[in-house]
Amino acid sequence: MSTTTFLPPTAPSTSPMPSLHDGGASFAGRLSALRRVPVGALVSAAVVLFFVVAALAPRWLTGGDPFAIDLSAALQGPSAQHWLGTDQSGRDLYTRVVYGTRESLLIGLGATALAVGIAVVLGLASGLGARWVDGLVTRGLEVLFAFPVLLLAMLFVTIYGPSVTTQVIAVGLGTAPGYARMIRGQVLSVRTSGYVEAAHALGHSRARILRRHLLPNATRPLVAVVTLGVGQSIVWASGLAFLGLGVAPPSPEWGALLDAGRLFITHAWWLEVMPGLAIVALALASTTLGRFIQSNLEGARP
Repeated sequence: MSTTTFLPPTAPSTSPMPSLHDGGASFAGRLSALRRVPVGALVSAAVVLFFVVAALAPRWLTGGDPFAIDLSAALQGPSAQHWLGTDQSGRDLYTRVVYGTRESLLIGLGATALAVGIAVVLGLASGLGARWVDGLVTRGLEVLFAFPVLLLAMLFVTIYGPSVTTQVIAVGLGTAPGYARMIRGQVLSVRTSGYVEAAHALGHSRARILRRHLLPNATRPLVAVVTLGVGQSIVWASGLAFLGLGVAPPSPEWGALLDAGRLFITHAWWLEVMPGLAIVALALASTTLGRFIQSNLEGARP
């Protein structure tokens, strides 16, 4: 004789079922967020991406040789064959500008990294050290601020000779005081905040407070400021090269191109205008991106 077992009814599942529209909704959300980004920021990102590709893989953008000499094509203006014209040795200027991006960007990034490293040390020492340390660092920064960045860089390069390394060090030393003053102000503000005082009350060590609270919050503005500094460092380094204190020819570094082209500016304007436009484009794009990042960080700050 068979028996029938009655099972209690199961409760309906409350977990959301995957929908075919979820992917479309997420894509629409990303597209909507992208539309809220200013056009200037998108254009700046595209310009920076172009120069990053030029620095890392220049052969993707040009198949020419930046050092190939063709005297029969010397000082030709921009054309379909030579987009930015040629120099006094017949070398394609577009190819030289593309290949010169690596050295120019290396100088900008290296000088900014050196300046930020020096600034973090000085800013933390001034903001966390004894009063006499703070006074010593502050007076030293004020003395450095009395000299223009280009003058300090020229003095350093004149003493140690022109090269990529001396340009990086010269521009880095010249721009470090500005970053150091900013970090000092941030450290003084953060160390009196409530969460740092709470960490002290909980018995956390000074090293842990410095690592977990002071350093991350004091250096937060550098995320945006560094993008501004890269473009400024490239401009300063190009100024040194234009004065004959940069990389020696036939290097395609942008400042060196400006220095070589100034002798022909009266009848070959493209030798000055085209490298100058590259410098302006990268400096303006990095500045615009930096301001966009800074505004978003400030908007997201609680």
